[in-house]
Amino acid sequence: MEKRANLRASDADRDHVVSRLHKASTEGRIAAEELEHRVAKALKARTYGDLEETVADLPGPRPRSRRPPARRTTMGWALATVRANPVLILFAIPVMAVAFAMVVAAAMIWMVLAIVVLVLGGGPRRSRGRGLSTRQAWCSPWMYTCRGRGFGPPRRGRAPRSYWA
Repeated sequence: MEKRANLRASDADRDHVVSRLHKASTEGRIAAEELEHRVAKALKARTYGDLEETVADLPGPRPRSRRPPARRTTMGWALATVRANPVLILFAIPVMAVAFAMVVAAAMIWMVLAIVVLVLGGGPRRSRGRGLSTRQAWCSPWMYTCRGRGFGPPRRGRAPRSYWA
């Protein structure tokens, strides 16, 4: 505080100290005559040290600092809540375990479903009469080859070819 005592105070700092003095007067901490004397001294104060002298014997916060208020993170809020109410841990642990299990189960179901669709490939389409070409009837959009025979309908008399051969 000694480094700051020599710095010049602003009008806002003086107003804050005056409001603190009025609050102390309504609480009965200082008399009316003393209030007038301290308010006059606070309004004439040039440095933080002078302002501090007017409220040094009063409880409460010191003149405002220029530091912005700290932002509270979600983790900080959760820790403060648990510190204030430790019984919440008894409820939070099972809820978090069930939520985690549900997320894992949903992910597993989607992965199995995706694998089944990719492996089965949808099968050959039998609706040739509805405007599908021969290639569309035998190919699946998820397969590089159409049933291991290249594109088009199955060839008779030849061995199935792979996509790369």
